Amino acid sequence: MSYLAPKYPSVEAVSCCHIPINQLSFQVAMVGAGNQQVLCLHGFPESAVSWRHQMQPLAQAGYRVWAPDLRGYGGTSRPIGIAAYSIESLIEDVDGLLDAAKVQRAILVGHDWGGILAWYYAMRYPSRVEALVIMNAPHPACFEREVQCWRQLRRSWYLGFFQIPWLPEAALSAGHGYIIGQIFERMSRDREQMPNDVVDLHRKQACEPGALTAMVNYYRAALRGGGGIRQRKLGYPKIGIPSLVLWGLQDQALVAQNLDGLSKFVDDLTVVTMPDAGHFVHQDQPEQVTHKLLAWLHDKLGS
Repeated sequence: MSYLAPKYPSVEAVSCCHIPINQLSFQVAMVGAGNQQVLCLHGFPESAVSWRHQMQPLAQAGYRVWAPDLRGYGGTSRPIGIAAYSIESLIEDVDGLLDAAKVQRAILVGHDWGGILAWYYAMRYPSRVEALVIMNAPHPACFEREVQCWRQLRRSWYLGFFQIPWLPEAALSAGHGYIIGQIFERMSRDREQMPNDVVDLHRKQACEPGALTAMVNYYRAALRGGGGIRQRKLGYPKIGIPSLVLWGLQDQALVAQNLDGLSKFVDDLTVVTMPDAGHFVHQDQPEQVTHKLLAWLHDKLGS
């Protein structure tokens, strides 16, 4: 699999390599040579290429940027079994990536599942996070509240469907990943920013042997595997580091009420809502997201 697509000359400087972490091989896209590390964590059903619009501008602003394919995705190893995708294992991967980068602290940027991991990592390993940027990923405590309401529950029907053995994989792989393609086509507000070759890449990645089971196992491990319950028992300590939440209000999977009461869980919080962006906010409005991200980092970190 190739990370780069020929039509994105702005990211020609991005290189890919495989890094051994937690007995797995992670494919990581890298650019930049600054002193401050940025780690970009993608969501479902994406891969590192989802950060194609943000990586080069961050590097040009002086950051060293890594965007891994998460465990089970893209060019990264796909361990077998639901337990291998527990929240604990996933946040240990984040820890391993920072160790591999040889940095004590990093700026975490996460979307969807990557955002959920960033929330958890900032709570469990606060000393290793310099700043936190979340894009359309609810804080776990806020989501627990909202999923009890019909407005969110009706959008989260797939959480139950994903608990069924083999059937979700069969449905998602049918027609060479037709439904995967439809997720991007229907949930993207600006299809020009989600070109066919990127959608086709995600479909192809999802249909690689074992990939869909790995991707769906994130949801199985969180619910059926008890990861969510274990994390709830640990509690949700208030996050003290500077935190930016960018939220596309046209999100078809997550209601904006997930933002309500967020300040109870984050001390230094900035929330920016984007009326014309959907769930894939960083791809729907890439220039705006990148501008707001860089301006916020400069304001908070002076860089």
